[in-house]
Amino acid sequence: MAVSMLRMRCCVSLHASCSRLKRARIFLTLGSKFHCSAPASSELLFSLHKRGVLKDSFPEKAAQDQLPRLLQSVPQTVYCGFDPTADSLHVGNLLAIIGLLHFRSAGHHVLALLGGATAQIGDPSGKTSERERLSADVLEENTRGIRESIQRIFTNHEVLFHDSSTPLGTVNVLNNRSWYKSWGVVDFLSETGRYFRMGTMLSRHSVQSRLRSADGMSLTEFTYQVFQAYDFYHLNQIYGCRIQLGGTDQLGNLMSGHEYIHKVTGEEVYGLTIPLVTSSAGDKLGKTAGNAVWLNRDKTSPFELYQFFLRQPDASVEGYLKLFTFLPLAEVERLMEQQRENPSKRLAHKRLAAEVTKLVHGKEGLESAKRCTNALYHSSVQALEQMSDEELQELFREAPFCELFLEPGTTVIDACRKVRAIPDGPRG
Repeated sequence: MAVSMLRMRCCVSLHASCSRLKRARIFLTLGSKFHCSAPASSELLFSLHKRGVLKDSFPEKAAQDQLPRLLQSVPQTVYCGFDPTADSLHVGNLLAIIGLLHFRSAGHHVLALLGGATAQIGDPSGKTSERERLSADVLEENTRGIRESIQRIFTNHEVLFHDSSTPLGTVNVLNNRSWYKSWGVVDFLSETGRYFRMGTMLSRHSVQSRLRSADGMSLTEFTYQVFQAYDFYHLNQIYGCRIQLGGTDQLGNLMSGHEYIHKVTGEEVYGLTIPLVTSSAGDKLGKTAGNAVWLNRDKTSPFELYQFFLRQPDASVEGYLKLFTFLPLAEVERLMEQQRENPSKRLAHKRLAAEVTKLVHGKEGLESAKRCTNALYHSSVQALEQMSDEELQELFREAPFCELFLEPGTTVIDACRKVRAIPDGPRG
């Protein structure tokens, strides 16, 4: 046990001290091997790293040596978790879904895990205060909204983006509430708690940062890594899952899952992290930061999503094309060259906005976004005439409004003057 703990500490220390350049060399070394063979799985890790979708791996040495061969051997099962703390996912979560889509396109099986149970615990990672407790009704509503969003995106990808000549892996959307509802607290702690060590748990960055905060950290939040570790174990036992995707802020939770499974089963499993999506100011995009761009139409319309990506700074657009679209990298390079030749046309921005909107909302959503854009920014009367009531409400959702009762004989000009939409002037 002491040797095992020493090995874990060494891995953590090595990971923390590695520079971005060193990690890039590791993946590029892997990538040079992938180019030697033809199967899609053999090039997957290299491609994901080159696009920027993958950031770190754990355990680093094992992932470098064993994971490429594992992915080439037989289809693997990969999972990523999403806690339903709101009734919609946001752009900050989209990159994790895209990671799953890349694995599925390469023939691997993917699991999207909804944290109906873990959302009640609250993940302390990246948080400065404890998450507010959610009622059962709110959790159920949130879970339903996120499930529909994930299923819609997977369907859009399969129909609009995937090459039908290549077989897709399977996809399942699960809820961890289903395996926790029958556990008693004493039984769960007796079964799992003995495999976790306080020193290791306390050393996690998410725990350390919360312990130094003004409010400290509750026991509930402290146990979150135990539940996420057990989720990985359960999926490993039932679905043969050996790979977990998560944001870079989830590295400590991924490490806990790896350690728990290795202690219980002796099996090697892997964690892969994806970068956090940040604003141009460097702030993390999400609900906690208050700058979320949602994936459900009732919270962020296709038009608003389209405009979010259309307005990205020039310096961000190439990276976002690699991260958020499935365009071949050679096509991204051609787009950027065209943009540099004629920046005013914003071809790269428009393609980025169109690809993401189509993935999230389908073809109809993209057409809706274009109609609203043409009506609002290009003074297209035809586009305005074609807009539905829903689109008009979405377009002017944040606009100020005024209610008034119209008397018989009131003209449009009179109405506009009453609500001060136009200045008063001579009548006639």
